[in-house]
Amino acid sequence: MTGPASPARPNAVKSADRTVELLEVLSASDRPLTLTELHRELSYPKSSLYMLLQTLVARGWVELDPTRGTYGIGVRALLVGTSYLDHDPVVQVAIRVMEQVRREINETVHLARLDGADVVYLASRESEHHLRVVSRVGRRLPAHSTSLGKALLAARTPAEVDAILPARLTPLTPNTIIERPALHAQLAGFRAVGYAHEREENTPGLGCFAVALPYRNPVLDAMSCSVPLGRLDPDHERQVVEALLHAARTITELLRQFGR
Repeated sequence: MTGPASPARPNAVKSADRTVELLEVLSASDRPLTLTELHRELSYPKSSLYMLLQTLVARGWVELDPTRGTYGIGVRALLVGTSYLDHDPVVQVAIRVMEQVRREINETVHLARLDGADVVYLASRESEHHLRVVSRVGRRLPAHSTSLGKALLAARTPAEVDAILPARLTPLTPNTIIERPALHAQLAGFRAVGYAHEREENTPGLGCFAVALPYRNPVLDAMSCSVPLGRLDPDHERQVVEALLHAARTITELLRQFGR
């Protein structure tokens, strides 16, 4: 469950603002929610919330399980999300390069975008190994716990990092760095070498490396490679880092050529 809904922004259309907040709550939940749970989360009048849900169910944005009386995100949201990816020029350029990287190192490659204090996964290309990382497209994770997020945070000043991140950093694993001085020290090291990395800060058993794509300012997109620790020897690590750095240069050059 997410925290309480944020207040409507100035000049927001009330019904539209409520619709978006409702969809965001449903999409963030790991299970369908009842009307009572949604009412507790959003604090809308229960009758208005019910009518809004019925409208969204009829339009396919929300799905109702009548046997349990629960509501979940609907297929229409998936169609719109897919359209976003289909029309995003960065995704269209990057996926071709990601295919090359995946073939070269045979590890799972991700593309993600900074959104507030999180990164959102936009594309993945999976390795052919039996032991591999599955696609995370559409998933949102805290930037401080991922190599993708660390690469994007390292492209900013310490003051900008503090403005982006919440006051309290939540750990995803026992290895997640949540002390701010330690995180700033880590980011400073990443700025010096030009790429970011983490081991089991995000997922147990995985190491990950990432590079920012500096085709625009501020930098919003990054590419990463996830490797099971059992395959992560020094030679393979160098191969992964070199492939990512070359891919970042290639994508940046292509996007600048296209005027993106």
